[in-house]
Amino acid sequence: MGKAEKSRFRFHKKIAVFGVFIFIAKLIAWKLTGSNSVFSDAMESVVNILGGFMGLYSLYLSSKPKDHDHPYGHGKIEFVTSGVEGGLIFFSGIVVIVQTVISLITKNIPQRLDWGILIIAATALINYILGYISLRKGKKENSFVLESSGRHLQSDTITTGGVVGSLIIIHLTGVYWLDAVVAFIFALYIIRIGIRIIRKSVKGIMDEADLPLLQFISKLLSRNRKAEWIDIHNMRIQQFGSKLHIDAHLTLPWYFELRKAHEEMRELIILIAENTPRNIEFNIHLDDCRPLSCGICQMKDCPVRLDSFQKKIPWNAKTISQPEKHHVEN
Repeated sequence: MGKAEKSRFRFHKKIAVFGVFIFIAKLIAWKLTGSNSVFSDAMESVVNILGGFMGLYSLYLSSKPKDHDHPYGHGKIEFVTSGVEGGLIFFSGIVVIVQTVISLITKNIPQRLDWGILIIAATALINYILGYISLRKGKKENSFVLESSGRHLQSDTITTGGVVGSLIIIHLTGVYWLDAVVAFIFALYIIRIGIRIIRKSVKGIMDEADLPLLQFISKLLSRNRKAEWIDIHNMRIQQFGSKLHIDAHLTLPWYFELRKAHEEMRELIILIAENTPRNIEFNIHLDDCRPLSCGICQMKDCPVRLDSFQKKIPWNAKTISQPEKHHVEN
């Protein structure tokens, strides 16, 4: 486990430990008050605990080096655990709705709201600080697990703040049915957060095209385009934890000797690597130009040209990811 991985692991361990204490505090507040909205907040904290420890496992596993059985490493586990966490969030929202309906039927009346307000407000502050740090650290280090945990903790802070506000209103007005209404609204919010995390993790597992990154790389290549780079196509980007794997096909003049072709490929790799804030592994396939390439080739001094230049192919997210070589259609 490298230095960066150790840092992420230690931080996520703190999130998991704090999650246990925060859950205990909310459980005490629920027992004191009997409030449905406090119960909904406590249920989300259960997910924080489970997600925290699953996140620890995924960070440990994703930091392991490549092996014979996992030639691309173990980074995909982050998407799996985040998907499970999203599923748990979704389930907790359903549990809150069921509990709210039962309380409405039995006409439950919250008690000792003053203590409940103090305890829940304290947990909201702690969660906000942890969520802010986790989200910022996750974005900086490109860790999907830390980002998911940070967003989850921040969403927990929003729901907890709403719970505190509702408890204050109920305490001042005595409108006790409002407790069930607030719990139901936040249950729907929790379900929505769960669905969003599940969808994002599925995208990562299925290697859905990262259009913003493709657009960034295509603009970078366009600005530094060389005439010798006749064509770039079939670019694919995969994410493995905090690392990226890029496949692409680079078309060069067929008469380039091996050393010259390798230097051009190396220049392309360095250009992308030095301007992309990610740890990237490359697999660049070199293609030789064909007669159909002459129409898009911008080399003015090509000694073997068979046809005149006709059209410059723009490099954008769509064109560089096209599977086939580009050419001018007749």
